[in-house]
Amino acid sequence: MLHLPNLIVDLALILGAAGITTLIFKKLKQPLVLGYIIAGILVGPHFTLVPSITDIENVKVWADIGVIFLLFSLGLEFSFKKLVKVGGSASISAIVEVAVMLVLGYVTGRFMGWSSMDSIFLGGILSISSTTIIIRAFDELGVKNQLFARLVFGILVVEDLVAILLLVLLSTLAISQKFAGGEMAMSVGKLSFFLVLWFLAGIFIIPTFLKRTKKLMSDETLLIVSLALCLSMVILATQVGFSPALGAFIMGSILAETTSAEKIEHLTMSVKDLFGAIFFVSVGMLIEPKMIVDYAGPIGIIIVVTIIGKTLSTATGALLSGQGLKQSLQAGMSLAQIGEFSFIIATLGMTLNVTSDFLYPIAVAVSALTTFTTPYMIRFAAPFYDWLESKMPVKLKRKLSRYTSGTQTINKESDWQAMLKSYVIHVVVLGVILIGIILVSSRYLAPFLFETMENIAAAKVLATGITLLAMTPFLWALTMRPINKSARNRIWLNKLQRAPLLALDFSRILIAVFLIGFLLDQFYTTATAIVVTLVLIVIIVILNKRLQKLYQGIEERFITNLNDREIQAAKRHRNITPWDAHLTSFIVPAESLVVGHTLSELELREKFGANVAMIERGSLIIMPPSRDERLFPGDKISVISTDDQLQGIQAYLESPIQQISPEQAKEDITLENFVIQDDSPLLGKTIRQSSVRETTQGLIVGIERRGNRLLNPPSDFIFQEGDIIWIVGRKQKIKQLIKPSNNPVTPG
Repeated sequence: MLHLPNLIVDLALILGAAGITTLIFKKLKQPLVLGYIIAGILVGPHFTLVPSITDIENVKVWADIGVIFLLFSLGLEFSFKKLVKVGGSASISAIVEVAVMLVLGYVTGRFMGWSSMDSIFLGGILSISSTTIIIRAFDELGVKNQLFARLVFGILVVEDLVAILLLVLLSTLAISQKFAGGEMAMSVGKLSFFLVLWFLAGIFIIPTFLKRTKKLMSDETLLIVSLALCLSMVILATQVGFSPALGAFIMGSILAETTSAEKIEHLTMSVKDLFGAIFFVSVGMLIEPKMIVDYAGPIGIIIVVTIIGKTLSTATGALLSGQGLKQSLQAGMSLAQIGEFSFIIATLGMTLNVTSDFLYPIAVAVSALTTFTTPYMIRFAAPFYDWLESKMPVKLKRKLSRYTSGTQTINKESDWQAMLKSYVIHVVVLGVILIGIILVSSRYLAPFLFETMENIAAAKVLATGITLLAMTPFLWALTMRPINKSARNRIWLNKLQRAPLLALDFSRILIAVFLIGFLLDQFYTTATAIVVTLVLIVIIVILNKRLQKLYQGIEERFITNLNDREIQAAKRHRNITPWDAHLTSFIVPAESLVVGHTLSELELREKFGANVAMIERGSLIIMPPSRDERLFPGDKISVISTDDQLQGIQAYLESPIQQISPEQAKEDITLENFVIQDDSPLLGKTIRQSSVRETTQGLIVGIERRGNRLLNPPSDFIFQEGDIIWIVGRKQKIKQLIKPSNNPVTPG
């Protein structure tokens, strides 16, 4: 008789129990995660009414793989560009909430007599909300498109990154067994360095690789390649000293920027679901029901702290960021639970043997119970606000209204703010790239050459030459590439401010010299290093134009890869994604009351927030029409509007809507978007001064700046670096306006 390995028998038990409990939970309309946990309790060693798992160690390995694929999937949904675009409100709200819950968790643990390490991990467990549970609850309650839901999604994006940071910090703290500020700062700095380095290298290499192998990529091949990339980054992160989960998350976030992101997410979903189920079942297996009964008091206390603490801290952070009281309360009450990341943090404490046995089942119990309360918290948020507003003093309501209204406008940066921001980004990005090249050379290239070449001196020269050759275009960019020309030119007009500008330029040269010296000092004497550095500076000056062209090619590929997903999406949808606005046409009927009136008299923009981009009158095309242009029977007017505005415009014009399809639209008229870069001729000018209307026969219909979106900007709006401009006009004329370096992107 054949003997089955224990792993197969255990897997059959796990999946069988998980299948039955999830069917029941589906019927009860409860989160599947809770079903998996209950399945784990049933097949675990503490429950004897059904067969139990025999080889828990093997199951733990499968569970570790589950964590890796869970974090990989989370990274695919994350995208670092989302973090940049969530805006100040979500960032401030998330930071306030996490900081408050870390402190509350620690204080609560110490109040209950727990050790410092248990209390610190409790703070980490309570600080991260559940993305899965919130999204499911929003879908079921039909509030996904409400204003507060957008704030919640932004907070969850920031929390995801904070959770990764917490894993690193808690690991460092657990290993050192003490809070060392210097060591923590080093961990944060190390994490930040590798995050930037991996993201820059990944975006430069991986999207290009996927595009060039697209014809060879079947679904099967793409799945294998994606999982291979994930596990490769897991190995790399582990070698550097980070957790495997971090490596999986980073690779997921890199692939999230590619045009294959949706397909990869779809292909890996089954793998994630399988191993994720095993992970959550293993969570339940480690729970001892008797321990939950014994610790019912602490569980109740922690649930109260979680619900009240997360509601108040998130609402306070949202209020501080300028959100209204209603949206702030709704966001806070939506986030009043803990979830899957809390399990991972609790698992970390157990794996490192630094937390007590009771912390893990307590965390799971609190998560399960707060999951049940989440839909009710979301549902009762609006009624609670109505009750609270009725009790608030009038003066307090006026102060809150004035405060929130004062933070909703787009603030203008000063020239020095813009200059310093560009300088920091420039120096940090290039510095990380150069240090990364040096690290690869010293840790991999040089040792390889020393082992394979008999002449050590020749090996040193070859290693140095290859490294300097790789560094040269980035050294040119660090020292000689202009930074924010427009702001710099305006600052230079003030003679008193020229010295600080020159100091900034000189500091870039010093940083470059330091980095070259840092490389050469590993192989040569100080005198030799100085001579080689001077020679290299002369070479960079002589080859200025060639290096400029080489660097621009590298930069252009990176920007193209970074924005390719949004560019393709924009081509598919031909709409203004932040506002869901698009080009729609109307035929003016002869009996319409609008006939004979000017656009100024009709006030379409004032009444509906829509812009008339073009009027077609027989063979005559008026692009863009002036405010004094009158409408005549049979005119076909093209309007930039959102879906919400269409019904009102249709009723106003008394005309059926005719959506322009790609086949029907005139090729010459297009909706384009581009980024204002530091060398753009539009930088620092108002819309009126830029003469965009006259140059392109077009109309600027939307602008996004650092997550703030403005539809139908006024003519005195001043362009700044990084602004994303949406313009409708003649395609060829818009192309003349946009320089090649201004790669079009969509705000996402």
